[in-house]
Amino acid sequence: MRRGEALLSKLGDRLTGLRGRITPDAEMDKITWFRAGGAADALFQPADEEDLSAFLKAVPEDVPLTVVGIGSNLLVREGGIPGFVIRLSAKGFGQAEVISPTRIRAGAAAPDKRVAALALEAGIGGFHFYHGIPGGIGGALRMNAGANGVETRERVVEVRALDRNGELHILSNAAMGYSYRASTASSDLIFTSAIFEGAPEEHDVIKAAMDAVQHHRETVQPIREKTGGSTFKNPEGTSAWKEIDKAGCRGLMIGGAQMSPLHCNFMINTGNASGYDLEYLGETVRARVLEKSGIRLQWEIKRLGRFKPGHEVQEFLGQLL
Repeated sequence: MRRGEALLSKLGDRLTGLRGRITPDAEMDKITWFRAGGAADALFQPADEEDLSAFLKAVPEDVPLTVVGIGSNLLVREGGIPGFVIRLSAKGFGQAEVISPTRIRAGAAAPDKRVAALALEAGIGGFHFYHGIPGGIGGALRMNAGANGVETRERVVEVRALDRNGELHILSNAAMGYSYRASTASSDLIFTSAIFEGAPEEHDVIKAAMDAVQHHRETVQPIREKTGGSTFKNPEGTSAWKEIDKAGCRGLMIGGAQMSPLHCNFMINTGNASGYDLEYLGETVRARVLEKSGIRLQWEIKRLGRFKPGHEVQEFLGQLL
């Protein structure tokens, strides 16, 4: 019996009555933008917040739960992901609406670009940076996504979330505990929606800012490749790409994985890279930057799951830290 079938058999009728979709042994390479990685034991796509709450209350706490977004900033290891992967559906969590002259409510599955477009339509400034982030609102809330000098924390008013027991929480901006590419909000919270605030702005000014973001992306980023976006966080006082370049890793390849020759903080799947290839390449880059500059690059891409036996990857390739 496969892992997913065994998991569903173990749970018996606990999941009866859920309206969302359950897929055992779900292939994660169909979800991630890297198009690589193993399978999740099971994938649950809740119909809406109420359905997600019912699921969380039904699943025992010893069953691992992992939340993923649209898969843009995600590396899944070849051994797959234990327990359930929760992926919020576009139908139930992808809405975005203007609720005041300066505020937008967006579901966690709404693409960042959709929020930027809605703000443009409504004449709300301050959201142009989302036009250049290839992710969803849930991920942006969790990692304080930012670009072009603006971060998510500058726009968040409050966040709606469910805890591991399916109970609802409303978090203020301060409660999110934002810092550079991070939040201290409890890792067991599943964000379902948020309210954001900008400022009144002329349509032409917003459009010009969005066009500048798009031009920058098309000029310096490999946006048409199978990539996960920025691979590493920028170290204090410098840029990740500068340190990667300095260490001689621009264009570096391992298997089917490559550090982009165009923007060397972008890792790409050139066609047949495995999760192992991608993570091993990343750790090779980290080791070389550490040796060259003494800087310990931190992953911005989220890595999930089990290593395939014999394909384990050590941080900094096992160097003493």
